[in-house]
Amino acid sequence: MKPIRGEAFEADATIRGGAHVSQRHDSAHKHVTGEAVYIDDMVEPIGTLHGCLGLSTVANGAILSVDLEAVRAAPGVVGVLTAVDIPGENDISPTGRHDEPVFAETEVLFHGQPIFAVIAETRDAARRACLKAEITYEERPPVIDILDTADDPRLVTPPLTLARGDAAQALESAPHRLDGTMRIGGQDHFYLEGQIAMALPGEDGDVQVFSSTQHPSEVQHMVAHVLGVPSNAVTVEVRRMGGGFGGKETQGNIFAAVAAVAAKRFGRAVKVRPDRDDDMVATGKRHDFLVDYDVGFDANGRIQAIDYTYAARCGYSSDLSGPVTDRALFHCDNAYYYPAVKAVSAPLFTNTVSNTAFRGFGGPQGVVACERVIEEIAYALGKDPLEVRRANFYGTDDRNVTPYHQTVEDNVIHRVVDELEASSDYQARRAEILAFNRESRIIKRGIALTPVKFGISFTATHFNQAGALVHVYTDGSVHLNHGGTEMGQGLFTKVAQIVAEEFQIDLDRVKITATTTGKVPNTSATAASSGTDLNGMAAQVAARTIKDRLIAFAADFYDVPAESVVFSANRVDVGGHAMSFAELVKQAYVARVQLSAAGFYKTPKIHWDRDKGTGRPFYYYAYGAACSEVSIDTLTGEYQVERTDILHDVGKSLNPAIDLGQVEGGFIQGMGWLTTEELWWDGKGRLRTHAPSTYKIPLASDRPLIFNTRLAEWSENAERAVRRSKAVGEPPFMLAVSVLEALSMAVASTADYRICPRLDAPATPERVLTAIERLKAAGAA
Repeated sequence: MKPIRGEAFEADATIRGGAHVSQRHDSAHKHVTGEAVYIDDMVEPIGTLHGCLGLSTVANGAILSVDLEAVRAAPGVVGVLTAVDIPGENDISPTGRHDEPVFAETEVLFHGQPIFAVIAETRDAARRACLKAEITYEERPPVIDILDTADDPRLVTPPLTLARGDAAQALESAPHRLDGTMRIGGQDHFYLEGQIAMALPGEDGDVQVFSSTQHPSEVQHMVAHVLGVPSNAVTVEVRRMGGGFGGKETQGNIFAAVAAVAAKRFGRAVKVRPDRDDDMVATGKRHDFLVDYDVGFDANGRIQAIDYTYAARCGYSSDLSGPVTDRALFHCDNAYYYPAVKAVSAPLFTNTVSNTAFRGFGGPQGVVACERVIEEIAYALGKDPLEVRRANFYGTDDRNVTPYHQTVEDNVIHRVVDELEASSDYQARRAEILAFNRESRIIKRGIALTPVKFGISFTATHFNQAGALVHVYTDGSVHLNHGGTEMGQGLFTKVAQIVAEEFQIDLDRVKITATTTGKVPNTSATAASSGTDLNGMAAQVAARTIKDRLIAFAADFYDVPAESVVFSANRVDVGGHAMSFAELVKQAYVARVQLSAAGFYKTPKIHWDRDKGTGRPFYYYAYGAACSEVSIDTLTGEYQVERTDILHDVGKSLNPAIDLGQVEGGFIQGMGWLTTEELWWDGKGRLRTHAPSTYKIPLASDRPLIFNTRLAEWSENAERAVRRSKAVGEPPFMLAVSVLEALSMAVASTADYRICPRLDAPATPERVLTAIERLKAAGAA
């Protein structure tokens, strides 16, 4: 055996910042000090221009004339772009349906649709110049609300039907039957950093784009499409976003495209950063739904059959409405088994901004309507809703096939709910609340414990792939790049922990770098809660490739069996002798061993046939449960969330601190959607809730007064996801349904729990008060 030329050092017992340990977000200190560099913080190249979109002032109409002379003559204006200035295709539709122009040409289909863009020396000059446009329209009556579509139910994309068993026959034969309708509101993303893009022109037709996007590859393709150049001429980079939540999956396309066209047109860097009001008016939101349900059940509350129709306000174009409304159906069962089911989507055209992805991607709307059905059954039978929930839970060996014919193989919802029921002291508190409500005339309380089962994977199977690039330098430091994007959720930290764990080096030896299409191509959006699953596994594959090369080199060079080369805590043991990781890397370099590798991963087992409505669209499920208690003032409808207890399943957590933050943040955002965040368009299609003054996201004071959050530490993913972890981005959002259900119980107390309140979302104080008055009147009748 050749002598070991290792260094003498004291080995640490463990590395710092490996997998499955709490580690702070890599940019946490930068976030709170303001050091984190976002696109608007970047030093602008000399001569940078600024763009502003000129938006339509009607919701539906033909464009009769466009006079932009005063705009061009305004101080500081360099030029104006319209559809005729697009060198390639005037289209940025993400699904290729060619229904989403960059600039409207002959007609406008929603209030706030871009018609032109002003490019000026300053942002202020561009914004002021936009107001000087003179555009005349031949207005047409707009279709604004879902209810307005009754006479002209146009669809923006083909609907989906899920069916199993004979729902119609089973409904007819059910001992009990009821039907109803639920209205579920939309939601604005309200990311802290608004939409923004900056484009820099290059030689040979190239352009570099800095975009606040969850999908750099899509921005690359869209910019190339609009410029009329191949994708290799466009490089998109994003180091971080100040929030995304789905709002930067497709909605950043137009800002990047306009910046790129202007940059090439004027030969100068161009930045486009809309005002918050314009951002909210011109970009899509969570879809609002109108859900019809018809359910048959027995005396124990067990569902025998159900028929759903999920109608969604999709807006003027398809955007992602097809897959969003599909996923609403995928979650119309939540954690419950339906012996016979039919569920149909209706993605409806309206003269409003095209709605888009939002955390949960239609799943939350599916879950909320499902929980309304459970609530309806409970009130009809005079039962605790938790009892009805338990009666309908998926089984483990039977009663375990979903409406889309996937078998649920990893069901842990029974254990999650049992543990939370005990730790939250649900039964004793519910009894106490019932007693309190009997004595209290004005203040009423409510409590609810609701489950979540959420499928993990893109339902478009081809998106379930990712790439990564790992370099090891001769000093033992590591450079990491992958196709995922960081929007504050801690993805970069988690993936770096995975790489550090593979090499058994401290986390600070792994350099986290910006996502760029020039390093990892053809990536999927950081969405569907799959960012860590996909990119973490791709990075692990790349790291293991390099590690295997190092093992093979050491085994050959020192003439020892490969199994005797062991990586541990910043060192490598070779045949019983130790050296530092850096020392082995140096030796391998001298021996001409490749120290760079690309990794690729595609999710196994999944498949989906949309035409048949059958398949296995999800690799696995994430589970959770929340118990929330509220109190309401029956004179005003105002309320307070008194306490929330959460138990959530993230598998074997890669980073418990970050995962807890995601669970808590998701719950609060979901609570906002279901309580305070209300979108309102007037009869002319103008969004009136377009600023912080009129659109109310939760405040710190709105959080539960007592907030207990735990991870299911016993859980390990049954599937071979990265290090047996589970996704955490979207599933916790739906835990907030417990707040809506608790409010419903409090309202129901005003009529002695004999009537289901049918409380629509968002349950604003006005809606709560209206429901109270309605129930009081019905109870007295």
